[in-house]
Amino acid sequence: MTSITVKNSYSVRSQQWREFWFYFSASKTAVAGLFFLIGVVLMAIFADVISPHLPAEQYRDFTEIPPAWMEGGQMRFFLGTDYAGRDMLSRIIHGARLSLIAGAIVVILSASIGVLLGLVAGFQGGWVETIIMRVMDTIMAVPGLLMALVLVAVLGPGLLNAMVAIAITYTPYFVRLTRASTMTELNKDYVTASKVAGAGPVRLMFISILPNCMAPLIVQGTLSFSTAILDTAALGFLGMGAQAPLPEWGTLIAENRDLMLSAPWTVTFPGIAILLAVLAINLMGDGLRDALDPKLKRS
Repeated sequence: MTSITVKNSYSVRSQQWREFWFYFSASKTAVAGLFFLIGVVLMAIFADVISPHLPAEQYRDFTEIPPAWMEGGQMRFFLGTDYAGRDMLSRIIHGARLSLIAGAIVVILSASIGVLLGLVAGFQGGWVETIIMRVMDTIMAVPGLLMALVLVAVLGPGLLNAMVAIAITYTPYFVRLTRASTMTELNKDYVTASKVAGAGPVRLMFISILPNCMAPLIVQGTLSFSTAILDTAALGFLGMGAQAPLPEWGTLIAENRDLMLSAPWTVTFPGIAILLAVLAINLMGDGLRDALDPKLKRS
């Protein structure tokens, strides 16, 4: 009997994955975004192996060398060098690691806190819900980047403080989404059946309700991931995020902004890296939304 149950469970999950991939792969741009993101993740993981130089290594005799295809460029510095003679390609590759880690930590922090508060607000209702939602409304009333700047100014500049500040500004979106999904699920028969079976509030929230709220949360997390990379780069550019010599993409643009006219490659290529990474994640997020939202699935 147990063997049959396991086989049936495996068959159901396999069918779910095939259905998910069918709808996700229907969007070629989403698949392209997925594979590009996988490439960026692999590049970040193996940055120490594939980068031609150390990110902080300075070649004082080769400052502001243009890219290899331009006049005066060298193949050993394929994307050129900055004002200190550091290889731009190596710094961008290592910067991918910082940007991806920052985006992931922001999403994990904001989603963890937001989902917990959203579950409590949607399940308990009453004055608990009122307090939680009014606090979230207050946070959302202030532009996200402005609030992040204020929080970093209080906590002090640095990548870690920037991640915490950005996570705080993203939390209300997860709270509102989780609360709405929880209130929808509370009225369904399986929740009533669980209550009749004697399930307590914790089991109802985390075992019965939360798994059925995951689809919109996954989509929100993906889109928040791309926005977190942008906001981390913005704070880095403003001098409130990652501090030099860390090769975070926004910091790379900030420390080379005086060379925008004389050595434009020092700001162009980090900007292109941010653009492509965020675009890939957003395209993948659109595909996830189409695959996970039953209302958008095509027959």
